Amino acid sequence: MNTLACNCSLDATVDFHELVRQVHAVGKQSLAAHAESVDREARFPTEAFAALREAKLLSAYVPTKYGGMGLNISQIAELCEVLGQYCGSSAMIYAMHCIQVACVVRHGQQSAYFRDYLRQLAEQQLLMASATTEIGTGGDLLSSLCAVETHGDRFKLTKQAPVISYGLQADDILVTCRRSPESPASDQVHVMVRRGEFTAIPLSTWDTMGFRGTCSSGFTLTAEGDAAQILPVSFTEILTETMHPYSHIVWGALWSGIAMDAVNRARAFVRVEARKTPGETPISAIRLAEVDQVLQEMRHNVKSLTREYQDLLEQNCSDAFKGFGFSIRTNNLKVSCSQRIVDIVSKALLICGISGYRNDSKFSLARHLRDSYGAALMVNNDRITKLNATMLMVHKEGH
Repeated sequence: MNTLACNCSLDATVDFHELVRQVHAVGKQSLAAHAESVDREARFPTEAFAALREAKLLSAYVPTKYGGMGLNISQIAELCEVLGQYCGSSAMIYAMHCIQVACVVRHGQQSAYFRDYLRQLAEQQLLMASATTEIGTGGDLLSSLCAVETHGDRFKLTKQAPVISYGLQADDILVTCRRSPESPASDQVHVMVRRGEFTAIPLSTWDTMGFRGTCSSGFTLTAEGDAAQILPVSFTEILTETMHPYSHIVWGALWSGIAMDAVNRARAFVRVEARKTPGETPISAIRLAEVDQVLQEMRHNVKSLTREYQDLLEQNCSDAFKGFGFSIRTNNLKVSCSQRIVDIVSKALLICGISGYRNDSKFSLARHLRDSYGAALMVNNDRITKLNATMLMVHKEGH
């Protein structure tokens, strides 16, 4: 059965331009206001998610028939870019939540359980997390050591996950594991585990250079629940059609937002410098023009692949995800964006000078720079580039 399903149109009751304006307001009032303490204390951005829940943004991608906003991937990416301008950690958590919502929306609607779940998510503004990586697999998402065991209409599983972002704050977690104890490592399913049905014993803490508020500690996750909580398609299909492209698009978008704020701070600094010498263009303005060009290229690349992915969803082109071409372009987007964000923030720092280097300056770029270096490590760029090299050896141009 073809499981492709997309949110191709926005409900008439939602004015997207007005929604973007509201998200900017939330960003200023609830994200930016607490971004420094979230970063300094490496704590979950409680204030941000209280505001996002109040605005019903956790169900933005849920179809309107289940009570959500029914936004499409292009609109979700734009919201992630907006949030990235105010707090990188909050934007990253929101993006990761949206990825999990997309997996359920696109691959779970044939199940009565998941249709009911989407209604519950929209009503209660549930926060979803993910447990895909596992100790012993070397970061390979298409391989699992743990297995789900089903007995009648119940399941149980135990997984050692080196990273579960905001795992202690999540209401629900989508977990990858082998279909059964007898299944090979590559025969995986996606299982929804619910708060109250799982325990998470810490394996590691989260004291990092950047994205400190994502609270991405490791846990031994033990869960049990109704067998209906297993998504009705293979994880390979979910990863290829949804998780992989959706992740790199929303990550690229929020990284663009972080880069935009860095450039905006650099622009504000140049304006201050320009007022000191009326009638003259400061030399730093040349660097500002250069970095703005890189930012434009970064945003264009994100929007280009987002449009391509949205078109594939609208045209119901499931075959496009079976070839290598789209996967290569998706990987290229991730690698390119994760490199550009470091370049952009670094250039903005040179423009702001010591004012950007200081933690107590309104032009400070310390948090932006530290967050930017995390981008290349989220699914390591070397792993992605090696995979692309393998695919390119057999890929035929135009396919």
